[in-house]
Amino acid sequence: MLASSILRRQKFLVRSLGVSHNPVRMDQKAEIRFAALGTDAESVIRKITPTYDPNRYKGQAGKIAVIGGCREYTGAPYFASISALKIGADLSHVFCTKDAATVIKSYSPELIVHPVLEESYSVREDEKASVCQKVLTEVTKWMERFDCLVVGPGLGRDPFLLGCVTEIMKNARQSNIPIVIDGDGLFLITENLDLVRGYPLAALTPNVNEYKRLVQKVLDCEVDDHDRYAQLFSLAQRIGGVTILRKGMCDLISDGETVEMVSNFGSPRRCGGQGDILSGSVAVFSSWARQQRSITTKHSNDSPQNPMVLGCIAGSTLLRKAASLAFKDKKRATLTTDIIECLGRR
Repeated sequence: MLASSILRRQKFLVRSLGVSHNPVRMDQKAEIRFAALGTDAESVIRKITPTYDPNRYKGQAGKIAVIGGCREYTGAPYFASISALKIGADLSHVFCTKDAATVIKSYSPELIVHPVLEESYSVREDEKASVCQKVLTEVTKWMERFDCLVVGPGLGRDPFLLGCVTEIMKNARQSNIPIVIDGDGLFLITENLDLVRGYPLAALTPNVNEYKRLVQKVLDCEVDDHDRYAQLFSLAQRIGGVTILRKGMCDLISDGETVEMVSNFGSPRRCGGQGDILSGSVAVFSSWARQQRSITTKHSNDSPQNPMVLGCIAGSTLLRKAASLAFKDKKRATLTTDIIECLGRR
């Protein structure tokens, strides 16, 4: 059953995107196809990006919300949310703490900033339950408007704040809203895997250390780079089919049914904030891929590929292209803001 499902998905990808695949034996029970996408990943972007249409109205090209931003970290939620706009989303919201809101607002008037989150220092012990409920109510009234949530950029690790975000994620899952999880959001779900376990509309974007903690927690072993494809495949399966984008020299992506790789060169300059661009990018492309899937399933009997996987492929490819262009211009002086400015360039 697993092998036939995998084969159907891979045949669909070959027909629709013209990607060549090489078989990789993972175990005796299942064979998955490993796609070295590289330049072919650009065809994924073209396929899922909506065309301009004068009949479309504001919001139809994507409404993204970032859950993150506290006293110490205001840049990360800005990078994620402004990247979503630069790529083509119509609206980008940020739900952050009151201390972070004014700072984030000052970065750009394009963002819709909601200063609703709270940290422990500002809440008395006897008020925590009521304040958490108030935070959840404030976010929930907006929830149905969003095409995707990005959870984690600049979130921090305050226990009360993480508790509130836990409830927000549960609500988003109940509402069937895609969630991209990065940064401290990954710390949160590593401690509570049930938040995403079995949720196919969740995408995790761990860096080297975050991925190491996930592997130790879920597989109870160390990262095995010699068998990295099989290990990533197994990790995604064990968490119930969530999509995992393992960031590295080559980005590896798996939802427990396939493994994909994006290998086109980005930039040797590893300035902080590139992961935030990626999370915002994946959110937009995943929402577009999900829209495309709803259209495809109406006119085809084929099972379209997981929109979260397509979103990860597209987001990774675009970031690498933008980073390459920025480095070509700025070299060692390249900053994350320079990369963001290159998101729309060819």
